[in-house]
Amino acid sequence: MASDIELSRAVERVQPSATLAVTAKAGEMKRAGIDVIGLGAGEPDFDTPDHVKEAAIQAIHDGKTKYTPADGIPELKEAICAKFKRDNDLDYTPAQINVSPGGKAVIFNAFTATLNPGDEVIVPAPYWVSYPDMARLAGGDPVFIPCGPDSKYKLSPEALEKAITKKTKWLVLNSPSNPTGAAYTKDELRALADVLLKHPQVWILTDDMYEHLVYDGFDYWTIAQVEPGLYDRTLTMNGVSKAYAMTGWRIGFCGGPEKLINTMRKIMSQSTSNPCSISQWASVAALNGDHAFLKERNDVFKSRRDLVVKALNDCEGLSCMTPEGAFYVYPSCAGVIGKTSPGGAKIGSDKDFASALLEEEKVAVVFGEAFGLSPAFRISYATSTEALEEAMTRIKRFCAGLK
Repeated sequence: MASDIELSRAVERVQPSATLAVTAKAGEMKRAGIDVIGLGAGEPDFDTPDHVKEAAIQAIHDGKTKYTPADGIPELKEAICAKFKRDNDLDYTPAQINVSPGGKAVIFNAFTATLNPGDEVIVPAPYWVSYPDMARLAGGDPVFIPCGPDSKYKLSPEALEKAITKKTKWLVLNSPSNPTGAAYTKDELRALADVLLKHPQVWILTDDMYEHLVYDGFDYWTIAQVEPGLYDRTLTMNGVSKAYAMTGWRIGFCGGPEKLINTMRKIMSQSTSNPCSISQWASVAALNGDHAFLKERNDVFKSRRDLVVKALNDCEGLSCMTPEGAFYVYPSCAGVIGKTSPGGAKIGSDKDFASALLEEEKVAVVFGEAFGLSPAFRISYATSTEALEEAMTRIKRFCAGLK
């Protein structure tokens, strides 16, 4: 009988993605015929725009199905440079652009290129579940800064200053945030930049994936735009997944210092090689094409956000802030801890709450512990209004039945 393979110590430091696990569980229940409402998936329910799909079809007909340069075709890099200038007033050359198979790959490759054992990565909490584990896989140590409701789930300059040490290599900023939807104003980024200017060893990875999903007239800024003095040590990351409803196409991109970009390309040349050629040509069309559809879709997202926030605040024991962007809310469930569900489950944590809600009301949410800040849970409102209305009815009924 073959013996078990010995796993690497790096992998043993990593946990599976909780968001993917919840989405998979909801999918299994649906396939089993159970009427479950999944609010875990972080992807738009809208379809990829027609002009983007047509560009992909044309690329297939034109035979653009071969290997490309490891980190992206020149046409896409030019489109990304134009996007950064148009949307963020940031000047990058194609040599400063990396295109990867998804935003995750951008972050993973950046960490792999720069982190050594003992290096620290500051991660404000709550955080997207993959940041800390990607830092661990690359040999670094995540350092968490709790950013709760009192700070509107945003990092303060005082907390940042206190967390920085000689070992700090990166700060991760995500605005608008997954899981909270909180977004930093220009003044808030200015205050963080003032701290970072005093610590030249700290690099900034700014995850701007939800840049175009902001509401109520929010004025979007990214940190290298606010403080040009940080340009040479900022990796500005984005992608087509969220704004263009292209999650499955797997295209993320970033702009940054040429030395770092070159090293990321070297890693890709020995790991993934190029992102999908067809997806790259589709992304050219997405970035260069008509963006009029964004307003219509954002209007729908805003109405769903308002529906969900109001309904959650009407639930006994829950409270929910109104986020500036993305398509998530992050309600506190502190008021239900210690209670017992209608089905007899003891609610000792947000994980217990999410488990009982799924079991008893067939609503799938992601518990806050997975994002590093409890007691809370994440809801994605990137699903139909009808499904959200039914889900809110079920959640309200569940909370009303807690004893």
